[in-house]
Amino acid sequence: MSLLEIFAVATTLTCVWLTVRQNIWTWPLGLIAVTLYGVFFHRHRLYADMGLQVVYFAFNVYGWYEWLYGGEGHTRLKVSRVNRRVYALLIVIGAAFAWILGTTLASRTDAAAPYFDSTLTAYSLVAQFMMTRKWIENWHVWIAVDIAYVWLFISRGLYLTAGLYAVFIVLATMGLVEWRKSEREVVRS
Repeated sequence: MSLLEIFAVATTLTCVWLTVRQNIWTWPLGLIAVTLYGVFFHRHRLYADMGLQVVYFAFNVYGWYEWLYGGEGHTRLKVSRVNRRVYALLIVIGAAFAWILGTTLASRTDAAAPYFDSTLTAYSLVAQFMMTRKWIENWHVWIAVDIAYVWLFISRGLYLTAGLYAVFIVLATMGLVEWRKSEREVVRS
């Protein structure tokens, strides 16, 4: 366990808690968190996860804007549900990206778990994109991904980060419950 991992865990945990609460400060704090984890994953040869942090950086900028101005008339975005066709398309895109990235990492790097890591990376991107749009189903994807990440990090001896992802499972479940309440309030208004 390193000081870098401790700071990355603390920052990321706070960031996810803010997301559950739909607090706009999740996005600027997320910029710090993904930078810390980008360095951390590079040190542990989890290159797909390292690259994921670069994309998360862009998603944090995009999500910050969308949550502030992505609603009707450039107002704050409200919780909603994703269209089923869009959801299916996102699942297919995630699978294709996972295969391409996994094949690339397996053949060109010393990646520790190229296909598994790539699959989790792909669906993390899907979930993160869904979160930027405040689609409630993002939490379903996060719960599945976080369960798998716990196993990956334990297998790599990254116990603090595995613990963080176990907490993410709880937070994602809380997020699902809270966002459902918000969605019902939006429907009533």
